[in-house]
Amino acid sequence: MTRTFLKTAVALACFAMPVLAQADNRLDVVAQFEIKAPETATSGYIFTRMGVAETLVNANADGELTPGLATSWEVSQDGLTWDFALREGVVFHDGSAMNAEAVVNALEIARAKPGPLQDLPITGIAAGDGEITVTLSEPMAALPAFLAEYRSQILSPASYAADGTGVAIIGTGPYRITAMEPPLSLDATAFAEYWGNAPHIADVSYSGVSRVETRALMAESGEAEFVFGLDPASVSRLGMLDDVEVLSVAIPRTLLIKVNAGHPFLAEPDARRALSLAIDRAGIAQAVLRYPEGADQLFPPSTADWHNDALAPLAYEVEEAKKLLAGLGWEPGSDGILTRDGARFAVTLTTYPDRPELPLVAAVLEQQFRTIGIDLTVNTTNSSEIPAGHQDGSLELGLIARNFSLVPDPIGTILSDYVGNGDWGAMNWQNEEFATLLRGLARGDGGNAERARASEILQSELPIIPIAWYRQTLAVSDRVTGAEIDPFERSFGLENIRWAE
Repeated sequence: MTRTFLKTAVALACFAMPVLAQADNRLDVVAQFEIKAPETATSGYIFTRMGVAETLVNANADGELTPGLATSWEVSQDGLTWDFALREGVVFHDGSAMNAEAVVNALEIARAKPGPLQDLPITGIAAGDGEITVTLSEPMAALPAFLAEYRSQILSPASYAADGTGVAIIGTGPYRITAMEPPLSLDATAFAEYWGNAPHIADVSYSGVSRVETRALMAESGEAEFVFGLDPASVSRLGMLDDVEVLSVAIPRTLLIKVNAGHPFLAEPDARRALSLAIDRAGIAQAVLRYPEGADQLFPPSTADWHNDALAPLAYEVEEAKKLLAGLGWEPGSDGILTRDGARFAVTLTTYPDRPELPLVAAVLEQQFRTIGIDLTVNTTNSSEIPAGHQDGSLELGLIARNFSLVPDPIGTILSDYVGNGDWGAMNWQNEEFATLLRGLARGDGGNAERARASEILQSELPIIPIAWYRQTLAVSDRVTGAEIDPFERSFGLENIRWAE
C-alpha cells in the first residue's frame, strides 16, 4: 500500500480527521491536545513541550529545579524578596532582547490570568539591571517552582495585545513557529540565534488529533515519528511492530475520582470510603490500563517527598463497603439499588475521551459500584465540563487524571486543589488542619512529618478517590534516535532527537 493511499484511507476511516503530510526532513509529533489559541493560559503546555517557549526555571527528570532563562536566584532572609538573575544574550524569535522589562511584562500578564501565579502572595515584580525582583506579602519557599510552570513562560511583548490577550507565540526556545492553525496544528523550525545547543533536526510539526484510533494508525503507518495519548490496546499492538518503539515511564500523575463532598449522598466520609472500597484497583490497573499496579494512595512514588509508605493502603473490600453504607441508613431497593428517605443512590460520573483510558475505566466503575448498590451513570463529554461543573456545583463525580508536576514542586498543585478552589481538586471539602499544614509547608516551615500528616488526612477523608498511578507511554518511529520521556511532562525533548543512521 502506498503512503499516499494510506493517508487517504486513514483520513476517511477517521471521519476526515486531518493527517500529517509526511516530509522526510520533518519530525512530526501527534498528541490529543488541541491548540486552543496563541495563548499561554489555555495552550501554553504545547508551546513549552514543543521547545518554542521557555520559563525562568527548569526541572530535570528527578524534579530538581535547574536554571532556565534565569541563571540563578536567591531569597532574602525574611523570605519576602526573591532576585532572579537573567541569562545574558538571549533574544526572542522576533529579534528583540529578552531583558528584565520583557520578563516582567510576561509575568505580570500571566499573573492577571487564571493560573498558579494568580494565587501567590506576590505584591510586585520589578525590573532591575539584568535581573528581576519578586516581592511577596508572606514567604513562599516554592516560588521558583511556580516559575517553571508552563503558564509562566516568557514571551516577547509583541506576543500580546494591549489588553494582554495572546496574539502570537514569540518565545526564546530552540524552535520558532513558522505556521499555526488552531486548533489542530503548528509548524516550527530551528531558531538560528538560540542561546543553547542547536537542535539536530531543523523542522518539526505538531498536530492535535482527537481520535485515539487515528493516532495509533499514524504511528503504525509512519505518518508521525512521535505519538502520544495511546489507549492500552494500541500500546500492545504497536509494541509488536519492528519499526516502532514504545517507551513508558512512571510519572507524577494519578487517575482519580473527583468527589462533590457537598452532595447529600457523598457528604459523609464513610460514603466516600465505601466508594473507594468498591474499586478493584489491581484489576483496573492490570486488565484495563496494562499497568503493573493500582494506586494505594493519592501521591505516586515519583512524588518522593509526598508518597507516604506508612499509610494503610486503600483496599478492595466490597462487604465492608456495604456495611458502611448500611450504617449511613442506605437499604437495598427491589432492583438492588440503595435507597434512603425515598431517594435512590444514583449519581453521574463525568469524564472525557481526551485520555482514551478514562471512558474504559468509567465503564468498569459502573459495574463495580453497582455491586454495592450504587447506580452510576457515565457521562463522557468534553474535559471542560469538569471545571464548569465544579464552578456551578453540578458535578457529582468526575473521573480525571491529575498531574502533580505542572509546578515541579507538588505543593503548587496541592495548594490549588485542596486549600484553594482549584477546578480539578477537592469540591466542597475543607479541612482546617490540612490547610494549616499546607500553608506552613508553602512558607518553608515543616517537612516530612507535616507532609505525612497531610497525606493521612487525604487518605482518611477521601475528598478525591485515587485509582491508579499513571505511566506516560510514547510510540516512537525507528526513523529517529535519542527519544526520551520527560516524567514531569515539560518537554518533548525534540532538540535532542536525531535522524537514525
